[in-house]
Amino acid sequence: MPELPEVETTVAGLRSVLQGSVLTRVEPRRADLRFPIPVDLRQRMTGAKVTGLSRRAKYGLVETDRGDMMIFHLGMSGRWRIDPADIGAHDHLLVETDQGRLLSLNDPRRFGSLDLVRADAWTGYAPFMRMGPEPLGPDFTAATLAAALAGKATSIKAALLDQRIVAGLGNIYVCEALNMAGIAPTRAAGRIGGARLALLVDAIRDVLTAAIVAGGSTLRDYARPDGELGYFSKQWRVYGREGQVCPCGGTVRRRVDGGRSTFYCPTCQK
Repeated sequence: MPELPEVETTVAGLRSVLQGSVLTRVEPRRADLRFPIPVDLRQRMTGAKVTGLSRRAKYGLVETDRGDMMIFHLGMSGRWRIDPADIGAHDHLLVETDQGRLLSLNDPRRFGSLDLVRADAWTGYAPFMRMGPEPLGPDFTAATLAAALAGKATSIKAALLDQRIVAGLGNIYVCEALNMAGIAPTRAAGRIGGARLALLVDAIRDVLTAAIVAGGSTLRDYARPDGELGYFSKQWRVYGREGQVCPCGGTVRRRVDGGRSTFYCPTCQK
């Protein structure tokens, strides 16, 4: 599914079209995605001016001059399309602007979500209440990560995927960051020293930043709002590269944990 870099790229694409625009048409084309779509979304968003777009973890935030904030999640297959040539059965939300632009939220599997909250209370949105710090923000440090992992016997990979530890990380970028930091994905999270955690924090920041610059990774149905495919997958060190050569010269292996594939190099990750 789209992870933090893909959502950041999506928000940037939407910002180029929506920032400062008035929404002349907001049309949900079904009653629900993964969860029910607010019944008053059309009424509250139509005629509103977009004053800001941002991201929290894997969620996109669209703020208006009416004090409302639309929160979207792309789920497994969701993406926004800008000025699509045609509208299909999987385009579940249509948005038109006073600049004559059309956007559609396309989600074939319908695992995404749309919600609406008051902008001055968005931090109290239920999914956000349980989240840890943003991995690219100032609150994510080796010290805060060490405190969050203290005493945990779970694997470091499982811990990093726990949104309560750090917000927004997913399978691809956790595999990549652990390889960059030379840490085995199976190592007990609470037994990793401070120096190695500092390397891990830097690796997480570096891999996410590089992925955002590259427009995200192309995986299954993901594409940027302009229709272009992200190309960070060309820079993957281990993810999806079972049997291939790791940058250290070792051989990438794959294991399955909790139904998810973990890619790692036993030569350099200890």
